[in-house]
Amino acid sequence: MSVSVWRPSASLAVLRARAAIMARVRQFFAERNVLEVETPLLAQASVTDPHIISIPAAYRALGAAKEQVVYLQTSPEYAMKRLLAAGAGDIYQITKAFRQGEVGPLHNPEFTLLEWYRLGFDHHQLMDEVAALIGQIIAATDVPRFKYGDMFKQYVGVDPYCATMTELKECVRQQGIHVHLSSQDVSDQTECNFWLDVLFTHCVEPYFSQEGPVFLYDFPSTQAGLAKIRDEKGTRVASRFELYFKGIELANGFHELQDADEQRARFEKDLAYRALRGIVSMPVDERFLAALTQGLPDCAGVALGIDRLVMLVLEQHSIADVLSFDFARS
Repeated sequence: MSVSVWRPSASLAVLRARAAIMARVRQFFAERNVLEVETPLLAQASVTDPHIISIPAAYRALGAAKEQVVYLQTSPEYAMKRLLAAGAGDIYQITKAFRQGEVGPLHNPEFTLLEWYRLGFDHHQLMDEVAALIGQIIAATDVPRFKYGDMFKQYVGVDPYCATMTELKECVRQQGIHVHLSSQDVSDQTECNFWLDVLFTHCVEPYFSQEGPVFLYDFPSTQAGLAKIRDEKGTRVASRFELYFKGIELANGFHELQDADEQRARFEKDLAYRALRGIVSMPVDERFLAALTQGLPDCAGVALGIDRLVMLVLEQHSIADVLSFDFARS
């Protein structure tokens, strides 16, 4: 082990600049009377999303015969929505989140999220507020918005909302993209979303590499996450957006789903997908579903990666450069 391994990943100058950015974020929400909250990092359930793997922990109560499996949270979303259902009003949180297997220039198993919810907002109004926050940090005067479907039609030549898997695979072939399939990918390739992601990554995402931030919105209904799905001129689209900055995904926002039955159905679909592909199952968060049943107010919410934001603003090459101690030094 190197004798310098005890030193921070980031320079002290970067850590001071990071602290200043965090202070600006808190001031932004204070000026808008948005309440800062805290929710648990450990919980008895976590996300069912098969593309996000939680980190389990073992907890044993005093006198208990065996350990209980709990989970480090991948985001504070479920707990924050429970607060919303309880009448908390507009809220935000800056918190640690944890995800399995994510290490690299843009990933750390432990990272910092800014997440907030605004009552009465849809995803367009929330994009306005995200743009206002980003503008205060990087002095951006305009954040252009592009519809997911329009970008696909322009750069791929196909309508992603209604294209068949055969059409998407043919587009991949025509674009000259060679797909290296892992054992899990072999099963995933029967899903339209797999091929949409291949085309998006290779043919659309490169156009977001400009210096300034950009929004992408109205995703296919199959990529709704926890967003509402609406009918737009006969096409089902998810009321969801993502923010890109210098070609890197920075934030993901939803006009939030309020239907508990629909949410349960999405959880069950996730679990079926996990079972089919040998991914560890997860307990459904019944407390979150109970909150939806009680009544989640109409709202929009967004999660923004603080580490990535600081990295990009300070022109660093890796999020390790903006962390006190990255995973290799933890």
